[in-house]
Amino acid sequence: MTRQATLDPQLLLISPEDNCLIVRSALPAGARVQLEAGTAVIPAPLGLGHKLARHAMPAGEKILKYGAVIGSLTTAVAAGDHIHTHNLNSDYTPTYTLEEGHAFTDRH
Repeated sequence: MTRQATLDPQLLLISPEDNCLIVRSALPAGARVQLEAGTAVIPAPLGLGHKLARHAMPAGEKILKYGAVIGSLTTAVAAGDHIHTHNLNSDYTPTYTLEEGHAFTDRH
């Protein structure tokens, strides 16, 4: 049995080296998904294409998608946690946020 075979069919592992999984269809808050190491509960709704942590990782860990580094975690994550701009900095381009009443600002 391959590692990917143990994953929830709602998740996609693009490359065996990847440490993130891709959401294949929208997941509601409270959804349970099967990861290689067990079940994770999704705390907030996630849309198609969002990333989840394949396993627990410390802050500073490089995130691999397509077998290539796409950025670094700014905080530690648990298996199944959402990985997005709130906890991931691109290693190649600035990460921007638009807070109410503010212009785009560089978060680096």
